[in-house]
Amino acid sequence: MGYLDFRSPTSFRLTMADMGAAFDPATIRSTSPFVVFKKKPHDSHPSIDHLILLVFEAVMEVVCVSLPGYIIASMGEFDADKQKFLANLNVQLFTPCLIFTKLASQLNADKLVELGVIPIIFVIQTLVSYLVATTVARCFGFNKRASNFVTAMGVFGNSNSLPISLVISLSATLKGLHWDKIPGDNDDEVAARGILYLMIFQQLGQLVRWSWGYHVLLAPKDKYEEYNDETAEEGRFAGEQIHNEEEVAGLIEGIDIVNEMGEEDRVIRSRANTHTDDSEGYEPAGRTPVASTSRAESEDEHDSPAKRNGKVYQNGYESVNGHHVEIPEDSLDGILSFPRIRNTDEPEIPAGIKGYKVRAELYTKRAKNRTAAYFTSLGRRTFAALPRPVQTVLAACYRGWLKFYSFMWAFMNPPLWAMLFAIIVASVPDLQRLFFQEGTFINNSVTSAVTQSAGVAVPLILVVLGANLARNTQKRGDVTDVEEKLIGTKLLVASLICRMLLPTLIMAPILAVFAKYVPVSILDDPIFVIVCFLLTGAPSALQLAQICQINGVFEDVMSKILFQSYVIWILPSTLILVMCALEVVEWAK
Repeated sequence: MGYLDFRSPTSFRLTMADMGAAFDPATIRSTSPFVVFKKKPHDSHPSIDHLILLVFEAVMEVVCVSLPGYIIASMGEFDADKQKFLANLNVQLFTPCLIFTKLASQLNADKLVELGVIPIIFVIQTLVSYLVATTVARCFGFNKRASNFVTAMGVFGNSNSLPISLVISLSATLKGLHWDKIPGDNDDEVAARGILYLMIFQQLGQLVRWSWGYHVLLAPKDKYEEYNDETAEEGRFAGEQIHNEEEVAGLIEGIDIVNEMGEEDRVIRSRANTHTDDSEGYEPAGRTPVASTSRAESEDEHDSPAKRNGKVYQNGYESVNGHHVEIPEDSLDGILSFPRIRNTDEPEIPAGIKGYKVRAELYTKRAKNRTAAYFTSLGRRTFAALPRPVQTVLAACYRGWLKFYSFMWAFMNPPLWAMLFAIIVASVPDLQRLFFQEGTFINNSVTSAVTQSAGVAVPLILVVLGANLARNTQKRGDVTDVEEKLIGTKLLVASLICRMLLPTLIMAPILAVFAKYVPVSILDDPIFVIVCFLLTGAPSALQLAQICQINGVFEDVMSKILFQSYVIWILPSTLILVMCALEVVEWAK
């Protein structure tokens, strides 16, 4: 290698040529000890500027679909009841159709075995978010109630509306998300796997959110001992007002009672004077006469034609063995006739042909009840004949089954049932071909209808999301909670840090280590890594606003958090998360 000689142009050219050779990339790779810091070319995703454009397109797609819902709700045409109805309709109908079509058509039994890593990652994410939130709350000097609010904002992220929309959009815009272990992988399969991952995370989050979050972290103010004195003071002041009002009302009521007692006393005296010879019909501690009681109803039982064997027939009816006995009008006048008996649990049978259907349903119901009663009696006799230890074991098993059955029905919902049915279909190749092979009757009828309904799910989710943001971010007037006025800004900053910043910084290395060294194949799936990163920095869940409204917990701060999360920080947050996920995928290879 030469040296710089400015006296000779030729020497200068040779020297520069030698320097160019010296700085050749191959030479640097072979000699430089800092080769690890050199940026390797990426073939799994586009350049940074193009990646920014693609992520921006995906986020803007979400914004454009949710914006009409925001506008309509701001105009007052999309109130809370309508939003709740559409959200429930989406959960009950359209979202299950989306889950079934995406999962059952793309998955198989081999892919479902390795999903057990998702609960492990969920527990790690929840633990990291909890530790971050408690640390930040302690640094800000919050009390127990404010610390629990920050913890709830940090632990419970959105795993439903926004991530599903972003996953579907990214699967169509980013071409580096295809999994090399699946031959012929396409955008539909990428979206199907992403939705499956999100659904598992979502159900785990729902279970924790409506138990620990609802009853502990976002509990009402009166659940905290530090507010008992304040609550007692407010209750004492309110009690004094109520006591004064009750005193006035009590005086008026006392006057009315005295008047009623005087009137009642006059009635009793009048009846005593009228029936001096029949003292057996008078009860000193009897019922107070009501306004609808006539003089004939208060007569002696021997004089009343509507009494038989000491029983009163009120309004001409008597209850006999579960039946209504109708006393005809003429019998009330002393003319004897047979009563008409009708079971109140059985419908009246119309005459003619219409009665056959009613009779058939009635006979079927009777046969069903008799059969159930027979087997119930047989089971009890059989159980009673068993030895005592066997009875104890069977009773314990039965109680366990009842608890499990109740838990399953309380935990399961239409999306989970759809996911279970999709897993069954995907696990049986014959069923999968029956539903999704082109040309079959089921595919052309049932599957086609379900696919059309599935196309409504994501747009409706985003429209309701925009309407929820409009409702939750509207000004509520003056904040009545003094504590919320004092620490509202701190709560906002702490919540954003605990949900969208620190968990991502801590979970990114953990997810990278999982993707690199844990021998689970789905950790090599690019869309799974993206889903994990999106959930680490996703905005706070919209359901937290509903819980805060129910329990009256920092509602104004909650609305500001939603606005900041979903409007201000969603674009840069999504861009950073997607870039980090793609870098981890590239490094893990």
